[in-house]
Amino acid sequence: MRCYVNQLASKLQQRLELVYMVLGDEPFQVQQCCHAIKTAAKQHGYDEHIRLSVTPQFDWQEIEQHLNSLSLFSDKKIIELDFADAKAGQQGAKVLKSIAERPNPDCLILIKGNKNGPEVQKTAWFKALDNIGLFVPCYEITGHHLHTWLNGQCQQLQLNLDGDAKALLLESTQGNLLATYQELEKLSLLYGQAAVSRQLLAPVLLNQAKFDIFDLTDALLQGNSKQAVTIVARLQKDNTEITSIAWAIAREAQQLFTMQTRLQQGLNKAQVFKECNIWKNRQAITEQALNRLPYQQLTLLISQLALFDRHFKQGTLACPFQAITHIALGFCQPVNVALPIYHDPI
Repeated sequence: MRCYVNQLASKLQQRLELVYMVLGDEPFQVQQCCHAIKTAAKQHGYDEHIRLSVTPQFDWQEIEQHLNSLSLFSDKKIIELDFADAKAGQQGAKVLKSIAERPNPDCLILIKGNKNGPEVQKTAWFKALDNIGLFVPCYEITGHHLHTWLNGQCQQLQLNLDGDAKALLLESTQGNLLATYQELEKLSLLYGQAAVSRQLLAPVLLNQAKFDIFDLTDALLQGNSKQAVTIVARLQKDNTEITSIAWAIAREAQQLFTMQTRLQQGLNKAQVFKECNIWKNRQAITEQALNRLPYQQLTLLISQLALFDRHFKQGTLACPFQAITHIALGFCQPVNVALPIYHDPI
């Protein structure tokens, strides 16, 4: 049964399930939810905690041994399975289905991982466990949901931030929940329950914004030019390989080109999303990009990326990050000038 993050606390107060699946690519929420589940389980006598990491070489008989063996330290135990980006595989699926068919009341199963899309939810093992436990999806928080989350954290820590201070904090951390929470903990130590204004916050606020290439591709799909430029600059500062950035941009451009082609051939967007394996939580920003970027603009972007790749390999790019920023801006708005940054090899 599905249970959203903000519902988990009340669910844990009502009853303790034997299976929890905490899945998603927002690490802070996954961490917090797992901590809440393990805390509640310990209050019910689950004192032993066994951690197992699922890898391609994982021996699934190990979990069966833990399920069937008596504990030396406690009558009840938590078995935590960390999938990260791994898949269960045929043997794992068989074991997980058997857990659902014959749950052990003395063993609480806690599964966590980075993936919660259709490729996971459509598996037989997921459906079997979902029938007897709770599935807690952890998605990236944006918009008013992010402000609601921040208000809740301030209330828990008894922090009194005014509206401008909250806006500054979210601007600085760029939606990074872990960084935001760390700043809130620091503010709690510094100011307690005293009022915190923007003026008080600014001198002690660290720039905790951390970006990766996937943040950049999201900004490109959304057409957020300011965010795209900020992320490219941060990736450059963090010494991210520019070839990795170019590859990610090229992948998005080629996929959008393919989707526009299929749309021109008469398919509707729902059919194209299914054909191109666009997850439901990414369909909205993908649709934004399709509505904004016509076929001709995508053709230009792909040719610019090919030009970038050729000149980069030849060592004739005067300023590679300036060139990649120029291309990124072309995703967000028309840039009707050629890349002005090549020099002839000597």
